[in-house]
Amino acid sequence: MTSIAFSPCPNDTFIFHGLVHRCSASFGVDLSTPKLADVETLNIWATQGKFDVTKLSFHAYGHVREEYQLLNAGAALGRGCGPLLVSPDGNVDFKTAVVGIPGELTTAAMLLKLFADCPVKVKIMAFETIMDAVLTGEVQAGVIIHESRFTYSGLGLKCVQDLGQWWEGYSGFPIPLGGIVAKKSLGQNVIGRIDQAIHASIEYGHSHPSASMDYIRSHSQEIAPEVLTSHIGLYVNSFTTDLGKEGLAAVDFLLNLGAERNLF
Repeated sequence: MTSIAFSPCPNDTFIFHGLVHRCSASFGVDLSTPKLADVETLNIWATQGKFDVTKLSFHAYGHVREEYQLLNAGAALGRGCGPLLVSPDGNVDFKTAVVGIPGELTTAAMLLKLFADCPVKVKIMAFETIMDAVLTGEVQAGVIIHESRFTYSGLGLKCVQDLGQWWEGYSGFPIPLGGIVAKKSLGQNVIGRIDQAIHASIEYGHSHPSASMDYIRSHSQEIAPEVLTSHIGLYVNSFTTDLGKEGLAAVDFLLNLGAERNLF
C-alpha cells in the first residue's frame, strides 16, 4: 500500500478528493489513508522520507531531489498567486524587523531571502498565526500564504511586496510554490500510475465542482464559500493539471537560483 500525505488547504483537498473517496480512476494505485498536515510539517517529513507520495514546497524539493521525483499533476504554480509580505503600514526595514515566515523550508521563506538579498531576521510560525502576530507587534512583518491572501486587507494589514509578482518580473516565469513528489524507489511504472490517478482526480473535481466542498470545508482554516472558491480558482489551474514545459522550466529556474545562492 502506498502512503500519502498532503495539506488541508483547499487546493490540495480539491485535488485529492476524487482519489481519496474513490470517485475517480485509481489506475491500480492502492493508497493508504492520507495524512494531512501543514506544509512545513510535510516539508520536514519529506526530508525524512516518511511518505511514498507527498505534497511539499519547491524549496523543500531542492533538498530531496535525489530521493523523490516530481509529478506532472498536482502542483501549485502560476501567476498572481505568490506569497505576500505584509506589515501594518506597508513598509519594512530588514535591518531591524523580525519577519514571520510559515516555515524554514517553504517557498515563501525562500522568496523572502531572494527578494531581500540581505540577512533577514525571521520567526518561524504556523501560517494561520502570522497575521495576528503582525497585528500584535510580535513580529514587524509577515509572509502570508494560502487563504490569508484573501483576508489580510480586511484586518487592516498592507502589502509591502507581492513576492510572486516580484518573482515573475525577476525571472519571467510563473511562481512554483509546491508540487507532488513520489519516491523514486517506487519505480517508474508505479510513479506513472500515481501521476495518472492524481490527474484523473483533478479532472473529476473540475467536472463535479460541488462534490468536494464538504471535504474541503472540513479541513480549511477559512470556511466562507467565496474564500474557498477564490482559493481553488487561484491555486488550481492548468499547471495543476500538467506542469508542462513552462512549469518545469520555472521549477528548474527556482532550483538553480537557490543552488547558486546556497539555499539548499
